[in-house]
Amino acid sequence: MRINTFIPRSLSLLLSTSALAALVLLVAACADTPRSADESAETETVSMTEEAPATTIVDIATSDERFSTLVTALQAADLVSTLQGEGPFTVFAPTNEAFAALPEGTVENLLKPENKDQLTAILLYHVAEGKVMAAQVTGMDEVPTLQGGTLSVQVEDGTVMIGSATVVQADVEASNGVIHVIDTVLLPPSDTQ
Repeated sequence: MRINTFIPRSLSLLLSTSALAALVLLVAACADTPRSADESAETETVSMTEEAPATTIVDIATSDERFSTLVTALQAADLVSTLQGEGPFTVFAPTNEAFAALPEGTVENLLKPENKDQLTAILLYHVAEGKVMAAQVTGMDEVPTLQGGTLSVQVEDGTVMIGSATVVQADVEASNGVIHVIDTVLLPPSDTQ
């Protein structure tokens, strides 16, 4: 009979040891999980931030030397916060060369505080509500602007004209809209000089 009680004790000892080992492994695994999850969450947060930076229309214009005159004009007209807003907006953005092609002294004159209303009207004439990509623009005859006027759209041999300006780069996407780079400053009919 002693043999019969010896086997259950061995089995009991083996089961107890196995249960203790399983408990230790379970506790160890649980202790590591929060640390690992925290590290994973931190990594995901950093990765998401790095992958999806908030690049507004103003951020893009500020980071591109071609638009330094436009950025200066937006600042003078107090339109920076507007174009950093949610939008979406479509901006027909004239390059520095486009501003330089205006009659001598025009840009300097427009940047004066007493001409802020005129500058604001000119800049808003370059902005449309909504995110209008190039494929959509080419199907339109006119684009209404935030200034209240409209810009004519013409497409000929693959060249897109917005008013008197040629689109030299289309579909520069921003988090709050899109920029189409143009080679001419567009002047509203009442502001032609």
